[in-house]
Amino acid sequence: MNSSPNRRTPTGSGVNYRNAEVERILETLHADVAILGAGGAGLRAAIALAQESPALRIALVSKVYPMRSHTCAAEGGAAGVIKGDDSLEHHFNDTVGGGDWLCDQDAVDYLVREAPRELIQLEHWGCPWSREPDGSVAVRPFGGMKKQRTWFAADKSGFHILHTLFQTSLQFPSIERYDEYYATDLIVDDGRCRGFTAIEMRSGQMKCFLARAVIIASGGAGRMFPFTTNGAIKTGDGMALAYRAGVPLKDMEFVQYHPTGLPNTGTLLTEACRGEGGVLLNRHGRRFLQDYGMGPETPLGKAVLKTMELGPRDRVSQAFWHDQRKGNMVGTQWGDCMLLDMRHLGEKKIDERLPLVRDMAISYLGVDPVTDPVPVRPVVHYMMGGIDTDIRAATPLPGLFAAGECACVSINGANRLGSNSLTELLVFGRRAALSALEFLDSSPAAGNAGVLAARAGEAQARLRELFGRSGETETVAGLRRELTTTMEEHAGIYRSGEGLAEACATLADLRRRYRSVTLHDKTNVYNTDLLQALELGCMLDCAEAVTASALARRESRGAHQRLDFTERDDANFLRHSLACYRGDEAPAIDYRDVVITRSPPGVRDYSGEQK
Repeated sequence: MNSSPNRRTPTGSGVNYRNAEVERILETLHADVAILGAGGAGLRAAIALAQESPALRIALVSKVYPMRSHTCAAEGGAAGVIKGDDSLEHHFNDTVGGGDWLCDQDAVDYLVREAPRELIQLEHWGCPWSREPDGSVAVRPFGGMKKQRTWFAADKSGFHILHTLFQTSLQFPSIERYDEYYATDLIVDDGRCRGFTAIEMRSGQMKCFLARAVIIASGGAGRMFPFTTNGAIKTGDGMALAYRAGVPLKDMEFVQYHPTGLPNTGTLLTEACRGEGGVLLNRHGRRFLQDYGMGPETPLGKAVLKTMELGPRDRVSQAFWHDQRKGNMVGTQWGDCMLLDMRHLGEKKIDERLPLVRDMAISYLGVDPVTDPVPVRPVVHYMMGGIDTDIRAATPLPGLFAAGECACVSINGANRLGSNSLTELLVFGRRAALSALEFLDSSPAAGNAGVLAARAGEAQARLRELFGRSGETETVAGLRRELTTTMEEHAGIYRSGEGLAEACATLADLRRRYRSVTLHDKTNVYNTDLLQALELGCMLDCAEAVTASALARRESRGAHQRLDFTERDDANFLRHSLACYRGDEAPAIDYRDVVITRSPPGVRDYSGEQK
């Protein structure tokens, strides 16, 4: 068992390539595969590598302790076909239709086929899935899915999945953890990724990780918005590293709002609230979603299809926006809200299925869902876009792979269905590991010593320049406030060409001003001033990719809704957008065709009819 999370010399008998020239510049750590991010996708990748090739040296690098990763915050569950009335075809159709036909259908096929195996594997590793009275795995309904297929562990599914993966990883001595390291630059030589530089937070020293393959599993970038379910760590670091190294960011304009966040903190109340039977009301006590193509309830024999509250997240959030403009929302001290009513579920069911939801509503808002409706509003939740990868989790840069929210395979298209994301972490975390192993078998070990040393030196020089600044007036907090305000105002649930153009101009100015940011803290140990400055740079890069891609996509599709181009345009935009880094200039936007195997674009119908 790994008793020391930060040993400098990884164990294992993989190929060793020392690089004295690099080591003269920075302390160097060597691995066969280095993984950036130790949440669900990173841990799953590490376990797969260790199982498949025990002799490998695996460096698992994270800016937080693994159990602080944002996977821990996921509540509702993970989707996978397990019940007899469900099928892989149903899961495929729900995912492709929910993504407004922007999903790559070969990748969706791979996801739905591998999902049950991954979830059963978690069961074998000890994940405490909730059970039916007969002992079988329990599943619940989730938005946009016409069958019940979401496995869950009460409303702490991500917590239990992350614990299970972390505990499983401890049995493999070849997995060397480097907790609280912040990666700053990828090292690229001869058109291939050969590692990265990172700051050890406890010492402030920069280290160089040289690896034969790198997997990025660093999560999303939701903190570029002011009101989000995302934790403070989700600042797009891995996305920005790949972007700056020449890998496009794909479909970044598609930013998902979750309909039910607490209005004062943005804290998520899981979609499972509605899956268990909670309803959304406006100030008139009306289930208003039926006015926006998602209802009313339709009898199905002895059951009832609750289409309204279980519509996809993009449609439910957009319905809030429209009803708000009609003056039908509930005014609160935090702004307009709708009401999430779960009182009819009863205390017993809420405490059994939604205990965390009840605790958070009481703790953060002072409202007990057993006795009162809970005010909620849409909040930024998930990035459908990310690092451009193929079905093998490989990026266009040889030696670099990505998985999880930071990556865009794309299985989510223009709108992710709830509970597909935890499944994606598992399926493509493992796929990234297998692809990295295949790459190791076919690639030489060593790089050019001089080039690698130069790249490491450049990364260190940029950090020294930041520390050396003085007398500048720009602050991290001030620029971050302008960034988040701009994104909420112009790149929210609904966008316009005029607003997006203004956002692009503002972000370009913020990028210019960012070069004048001064650190107030010049110390080395746990310098949060430095880390927040670096995170801000990553968020600015990601935000420019979002707004430039959104401005160029002159249609409305899924989570990208244009007030000036209100219809979906398959003739011109049934394509993935690719934002390409150009340094101090705005990103260039290119396109790639969507992979369609058997489901031609159709109408997304959530009127209440069973398909």
